[in-house]
Amino acid sequence: AVTGVRPVTDGLARTLAAALADPAVAARVTAAAAAQPVDLATVAGNTPLAGPVRAANQRVLAAKGLPADTGSLLRLRLAHPDMRAALARGVTPLVAATPNDDTPTTVTGYDPAGGTVALDPARIPTRPVLLVEVDTAKALPAGLAYLRTELARRGVGDVASALAPVTAAAGYWATKVTAVRLSDDEEPWIKGDAEIYSVVAGFGLDGKAKVDLVQMPYLNEDGRTYYPNQLLVHYSAYKYNLADVVMMEDDGDTNYQQLVQAIASALLTIVDGGVYTPLVNAILAAIPTSWYTDDPDYVDSWYTLATYSSGRLNGASGNGWFDVVPYFVEEL
Repeated sequence: AVTGVRPVTDGLARTLAAALADPAVAARVTAAAAAQPVDLATVAGNTPLAGPVRAANQRVLAAKGLPADTGSLLRLRLAHPDMRAALARGVTPLVAATPNDDTPTTVTGYDPAGGTVALDPARIPTRPVLLVEVDTAKALPAGLAYLRTELARRGVGDVASALAPVTAAAGYWATKVTAVRLSDDEEPWIKGDAEIYSVVAGFGLDGKAKVDLVQMPYLNEDGRTYYPNQLLVHYSAYKYNLADVVMMEDDGDTNYQQLVQAIASALLTIVDGGVYTPLVNAILAAIPTSWYTDDPDYVDSWYTLATYSSGRLNGASGNGWFDVVPYFVEEL
């Protein structure tokens, strides 16, 4: 049975560490990872690592609820740029799995000799560390594509793919995000960038709850302000001039099958009563509890954005804010 991503990446880290005992494999792997994060399937090539990497990737896809033909999602990353010099001197690296938890108490590094080293997440180790992890920049688009297909199949369709015909006004109103910032959290050295997306929910023209999924690929660091000028809500797809936003993160462990079931089960039970009902609470209540504890897949939420929303909107959980303006999308 699949129990999650972390046991898979941890096991592969141990296997990879043992393989580094071979000087030829060690030279190939460290040279690839020293330059930039690299696809593990590419690093494995035709070496004995190819089989374990392929098997681990299939288990990760299952754990994330993604189709088996999604492709390679596992990558290898040097934990910190300051470690390149030690690698260049020939220092043998440890191999570890990137934790999903933002506040791990310890990280286990595996030595090619078969030993383990307890690493302090708050202190960058002097010995180089290679990290086995999910490439969330690849996983998120695949996950959102799966969500769109499955939500549409369940009748909670993606509004962006079914925008209403443009009215006589020759356009429609949208909410544009001119700036966005997430709270400054002290993330451990071992964590990589977050991959953020937003679930935008409202009532469709048929009176049924609908969602749009908006990827925010630029929003990868806390404590930094971004200026995307990104359209977040397209009101032409909604019955009312109101919508809600739930911001989420794939930090490697998001299970998209669980997420689509949670969203669909929450929204299919809500009936339009002629007055707008906020949908944030229903979505949050349906999301698995574990996503709020060890794994911060939930980031923040915003209630009832409107066509006239303007200025700074703080998230309900205090983890971030948007600066927004109304934006009229004109017909060409």
